[in-house]
Order: sequence, then C-alpha cells, then structure tokens
Amino acid sequence: MKIGISTYCLVDKLRNGEMTVLDVLDWAKEQGCAHVELVPYGYSLVDDPELAEQVRRKAEECGLELSNYALPANFVQSSEEDFLAEVERLKQHVDLLVRMGIRSMRHDVVLFTIPPEEASISHFNKSLDQIVEGSRRIADYAARFGITTNIENHGWGVQHSDRVQRVLEAVGRPNFKTVLDIGNFLCVDESPLIGTARNLPFASLVHVKDFYYRPEDENPGEGKWFRTANGNYLRGSIFGQGDMPVRRLLKLVKQSGYDGCLTLEFEGMEESCSATAIGLQNLARLWEEV
Repeated sequence: MKIGISTYCLVDKLRNGEMTVLDVLDWAKEQGCAHVELVPYGYSLVDDPELAEQVRRKAEECGLELSNYALPANFVQSSEEDFLAEVERLKQHVDLLVRMGIRSMRHDVVLFTIPPEEASISHFNKSLDQIVEGSRRIADYAARFGITTNIENHGWGVQHSDRVQRVLEAVGRPNFKTVLDIGNFLCVDESPLIGTARNLPFASLVHVKDFYYRPEDENPGEGKWFRTANGNYLRGSIFGQGDMPVRRLLKLVKQSGYDGCLTLEFEGMEESCSATAIGLQNLARLWEEV
C-alpha cells in the first residue's frame, strides 16, 4: 500500500503564492509520502511545459510517484462543436501526461457545480449518451499510451455509486475505471460504507477524506459548511477526526485486496499543512490497525 496526498490538500497555499507545486512535492517527501496526485488548482501544467518538466524532475528527485492527474471536464454540451472542443481539450491533457510519464488521469464528465434540477436521475439519463461518448473517446486516445482514465464519484451529476457503475458499464473500456472517493458519496446522501463497497471492484485509485456531518434541521452556523444534495450539512475535517466511519471504510478497502495508492484529501478549515500532516499520520496508523 502506498500512502500519499493530493496537491489539493494545500490549495490555499498554492493559490495565495505561499507555496509552489514544487514546494508541495518537497513537503510531501518530508512527510514520508510515497506518491502525489496532481490537481492543477493554484498552478497550471498543460500550458507551461517548463513547469511540467520541473515537476517531473522534482518528483523523480524526491522519489515520489506521480500517481494521478485530476481535472474538471464536461461532456454535456449544447452543440456538437462544443462537445468536440471539450474532447480535444482533454486530449491535450493526455499528451501532457505522456510527456510527464503519468499513467492515470481522472476527469469529470459533467460540471461539478450544477443546479439541483440537473442532479436528477432523469437529467442523468438524458445526458448519458454524451457522457459515454466523451469518456470513450478519451479512454481510447489514452489507451495508445498505456494511460488509465477514470471517472470519480465527484459532483452531484455522477456522484452516486450506481451512476458511476452505469457510466463504467456503458463506456466498456478496460482502461476506463474509477477513482473511488470514500467521502464523496455523502455529498449525495449515500452511505459511504455502501457506496465504497459497491464500487471497490472497479477502483484503480482510492481517495480518503473525512467530514463533519449535521442533518438539515441542525444548522451548525458559520464556517466552511456546504449542503448535500438533500440539504444536510458537511464540512471537511482532519482525517480521522470527523464523523465518517473511517476505520470501517479502510477495513473495507483492505479486505477487498486493494493494494494501490491511498490518496489523502484535506478540505477543512484548519491550517492546511498541519491538518494534512496529522491526517497522514492518522491514515498510516489506522491502516495498520484495521
């Protein structure tokens, strides 16, 4: 098992200029990480070949695997022209991965932020053909280079375990799998234990995170709370300190035989470096305990 982080853990420092992505790689090495996932917020690689090469070299120097590259995407477009433009945009990111030697990419298939009416199963069914066609085209393009492409349970449109499986089945490509996030099922009010158990057989990578949870009739007040699809409250926490059954979830992952990368994500209010470091310590400890 290889434990590491997503650069998104330190996105606040990346965005305010306190750290660069190269600094994040150095920091991850200091924390004992085996790998890092690149999420290009607070920096960009696809239009900066020099920085991309610096990142590749820095990871090699630090002995860090660049385990995945994750980016937003939306195949549900109003015109064929816009759909094809989105496909071509994602192909440019695949080309970036080829140059950097990265063998996994997670792309969204619909907008992350959508109005509630577009999160319905009816809207999903209407959008499925575009989702499938776009995902196939990117998977087929990436297959030439030995790259696995992934859908994640990420964003209301395709966050439920059964919707993820529906897309996987319809796309039907051996190099198209899922990045399984053990926490994101809560965003659409699906039990993380059920969603994780259902989708583990299709996972190429596993994201771990923790949330504080409050029901919709218990407004927790100010803070970085957001609402689930059905109005409940969530706020990111340090891994192992929130309300999610993280021990039971890690046990599910371990018992499944999964032996790939565990990628920590931190999205809470605490200072991000210390919170991520504590989360890494908890993840390593709990993985051994389960």
